[in-house]
Amino acid sequence: IKFSNAAWTNDGKGFFYSRYPEPKAGEELTQATKGMLIYYHVVGTSQETDRLIFSEPSQPEWYYNIHVTEDGRYLIIGVNHGTDPRNLLFYVDLGSGTTSRIDAPVVRLVDQLEAVYGFIDNDGPVFYLHTDLHAPRGRIVTLDTRQPLSTKELIAESADAIEGASMVHETLVVQYLHDVQSRLRLFDKAGTPRKDIPLPAVGSVGGLSGRPGDSEMFYAFTSYLYPTTVYRYDFATGTSMAFRTPKVAFDRDRYETKQVFYQSRDGTRVPMFITARKNLPLDGKNPLLLYAYGGFNVNLTPAFSPAIIGWLEMGGVYAVPNLRGGAEYGEAWHQAGMFEKKQNVFDDFIAAAEWLIAKGYTSKTKLAIQGASNGGLLIGAVMTQRPDLAQVAFPEVGVMDMLRYHTFTVGWGWVPEYGSAENPEQFKYLIKYSPLHNLKLGTDYPATMVTTADHDDRVVPAHSFKFAAALHAATTGRRPALIRIETKAGHGGGKPISKQIDEAADLFSFAAYHLGMNRPIP
Repeated sequence: IKFSNAAWTNDGKGFFYSRYPEPKAGEELTQATKGMLIYYHVVGTSQETDRLIFSEPSQPEWYYNIHVTEDGRYLIIGVNHGTDPRNLLFYVDLGSGTTSRIDAPVVRLVDQLEAVYGFIDNDGPVFYLHTDLHAPRGRIVTLDTRQPLSTKELIAESADAIEGASMVHETLVVQYLHDVQSRLRLFDKAGTPRKDIPLPAVGSVGGLSGRPGDSEMFYAFTSYLYPTTVYRYDFATGTSMAFRTPKVAFDRDRYETKQVFYQSRDGTRVPMFITARKNLPLDGKNPLLLYAYGGFNVNLTPAFSPAIIGWLEMGGVYAVPNLRGGAEYGEAWHQAGMFEKKQNVFDDFIAAAEWLIAKGYTSKTKLAIQGASNGGLLIGAVMTQRPDLAQVAFPEVGVMDMLRYHTFTVGWGWVPEYGSAENPEQFKYLIKYSPLHNLKLGTDYPATMVTTADHDDRVVPAHSFKFAAALHAATTGRRPALIRIETKAGHGGGKPISKQIDEAADLFSFAAYHLGMNRPIP
């Protein structure tokens, strides 16, 4: 089982889930992961007796995202091809009785891969959907399953991108992004605006929880200096109160987060968050950790990390630019960092570093750059294109071989984002930035610690192994080229706290040594 949840039927007798055929012995961590299937499991029975609900042998690269509607009437099946955010939308009518009809046929409601269709809720046969069809920043529509070829718009596209929506208390709760800052807005079921919910600071909303009949909902709020706090919103009074606040031993008042905007190489305006102690001297002497991602429609919004607080207390500055390739400004922002436009992502990151240096936040000898997974690719590409840019580089669990990535495990799923070297036209731009293939002998590369894990079946560790070996051979040796390989761990999800602490200690001590972080912290 991989990339699956458990979608329970309302009678409590069992749940739907998705799985893959069992891999060949010895190839569990390398074999291409294809052919997802949807099954139904009855509690108390053997998995071998589970019933196959849906498969499409002609489409082995489909992913399924499944859940059962709150009223128990429908099994909703979102269908994606690899990591392409656009999806198809299928459903199974489970019936309205006390026992679900799991053998009902699968209805292909949206059968064209043309846009995002995110299911929100249903009012009987009428589905509420979040879509970017003809609206790159998103809108909310209804679709009557009895007349599936037409939609009715409830909430039009606006200047702010829609992240998602939920139906709670017969109210549409819509999460927006305004310059990478969360906004929580309430609408009635007809799409009429009701109010905005005030948030405590510049930050991010997540984990919204509630059901159509509830009188309350819960949501989490976080920011770089604001530990993730759960809030309870009361629909009767229209007020929010902190429900669960973690205790973190640091003085938030000593620090501040600023949002700035800078110009990339082609003139594009890019936002960036900078977190540092107050009254920071802009003398170019501050150790600065620049972290980014830039891809796969992923929003890098403000979030709390105890490790980053440790970095700040060491005297460091933490900066996060929101590169193209994410969805901070909708699908157009994402597409501006895909395929042959991937160089925009690297240019955005380099421009962020140069802006921070020009403004006195740091200098080349005080700068460390970091990214993980697709962000590891980012760091690999940046350090090969601009080896003079930073003193320290941390490419973590990165995609380093852009010519062969699609041949291992789930790498094929990234072709809709990157392209494939098997396509002659796409090969031309992949070879230009592939980190492994752009290391040059005799180059003075930054002090580098590559990180990976021996059981990473997402970005197989061979990427990091090959890149670290090639880097070690290519660099002048003035600064070290190391690799850190975690054991009994994978791509990062579910990593125990003890391993997270060990890794952060290794990274920060490596950075501290090479950035000369030895001055007293006021």
